[in-house]
Amino acid sequence: MDLSADPSATNAQLKQAHAGGFKKVCRVEEDSACPFPGLPAGVLEMRVKEGSKIRNLMGFAMARMQDEAQDGSQTGLRQVVFSGSGRAVTKTITCAEIMKRKIAGLHQMTKLQYKGLREVWESQEGGDSEMTIHRTLPSISILLSKDPLDPLEPGYQPPDERNGGETAEKRSIDSSDSLMEPQAKRVCL
Repeated sequence: MDLSADPSATNAQLKQAHAGGFKKVCRVEEDSACPFPGLPAGVLEMRVKEGSKIRNLMGFAMARMQDEAQDGSQTGLRQVVFSGSGRAVTKTITCAEIMKRKIAGLHQMTKLQYKGLREVWESQEGGDSEMTIHRTLPSISILLSKDPLDPLEPGYQPPDERNGGETAEKRSIDSSDSLMEPQAKRVCL
């Protein structure tokens, strides 16, 4: 039995498969092309899965991105791509946000797409009953780069000024001109 990508039919069939004595025997995600054309070879690609541990992902990625700072002879990585689909999308975003906070001045490019998924379910009751389900999953890819990216490209985010050095507030307090002027207090209602 082959099911199309109709979401209502797919959800009903999945519920029937779980309740009807079927077990999942195969799950295949379609490989999709990198959504960032023109990336140099050797870019670190972190594939985030639903069961991935954020501390493990970040430990590896941070060590590779910070090689340049620790040893001047090594070039280190300039770019990393975090990608995840389905339930791993939020974990993928979390990894990118953590890296942006720990490494100042990173440019970000985000691309959203859909990834195809094929699941094969087999009957547990002996017979040769088999069911194939085709679904589409939301997918996200986030490129973080120490080098500037094209700001006109959709999905671009410039480095966060708050994490990239002095903020406007700190500069105004440290400057000699601001010491001569009285400081106003902010009131939040």
